[in-house]
Amino acid sequence: MGQVLIAALAGGLIGLDRTALGQFMVSQPIVAGPLTGWLLGDVSAGLAIGGALELIWVLDMPVGTFVPADATVTAVSATAIAAITGRGAADVPLLGFSLLLTTIMVPVTMVADHLMRMRNAQIPELVLGGSGMPSEARVTGWHLAGLIAFFLKSFMLCLGMIPAGLAAMALFLSLPPATHRAMTLFIAFLPLLGAALVLRKQSMQVLDPYLLSGFFMAALCVHVLQIPVLAAVPLAAGAGWLGVRFGRG
Repeated sequence: MGQVLIAALAGGLIGLDRTALGQFMVSQPIVAGPLTGWLLGDVSAGLAIGGALELIWVLDMPVGTFVPADATVTAVSATAIAAITGRGAADVPLLGFSLLLTTIMVPVTMVADHLMRMRNAQIPELVLGGSGMPSEARVTGWHLAGLIAFFLKSFMLCLGMIPAGLAAMALFLSLPPATHRAMTLFIAFLPLLGAALVLRKQSMQVLDPYLLSGFFMAALCVHVLQIPVLAAVPLAAGAGWLGVRFGRG
C-alpha cells in the first residue's frame, strides 16, 4: 500500500501539469512513466510504457472543448502496476497486461476530466459571490481550490486503478503461457499502432505503404525466419521503400 500511495501521489502532482499548473510537459507519458518507474524502482518499465502511450496520444491536446484521454493517469497507473507486480524487474507480458488494463479505463478518465471542467467553469460565479464584487482573498481561494480539485481527481483515479490492476494482475499470472505470449505480441505491436496514428493524424498518407510494407517484412524476418533484429531493420526499411515506389507507380 505504501508503493500504491507513492504512485497515486505522483500521479496527482504530475497530473497538475496537464492543464492546471505549469504545463511544462512533465505530464506527457514519456516523462510521467519513467518518473513513476524511478520512484518505484523500475525505470525500464516506465520507459517502455511511457514511450508506447506517447506515440498513441502525442497529438491529442486539451484544446477548446476537446477532452482527450488522460494519458498521464494511464502512464502512471500502468507503470505502477507493472513495477509493483514485477518487484522492480517487470517482464514484457507484465508490461503488456498493465497497458491493456489501464487503456480500458480511459473512458473513465475522460468522464472525470469532463466533470472537473464543468466544476471549474463555475469558479467565476463563485468568485463574485453574493455581492457581485470579487475580493483578492476570494479569487485566490477559489483558484487554489481548483488546483486541489485537479490534484484529487488524478490522485483518486490512480488510487482506484492501481489496486484494481494489481488484483487483475494476480489473475493474469495464473493464466496459461499462451496468454502471456499474446501480451508480448500486444506490446510489440503497440508502438506500430502509435506510429500509424501519428501518420494518420498528420495526413501523411503517402507513407502508409512504407509503414505497411516495413511492418510485414519485420514481422516475417523476426517471428518467422528468426533473423536477428539488427539485420531485420534494413530489410524492413528496404521493403518500405519498395512499397512507396510501387505504390506511387
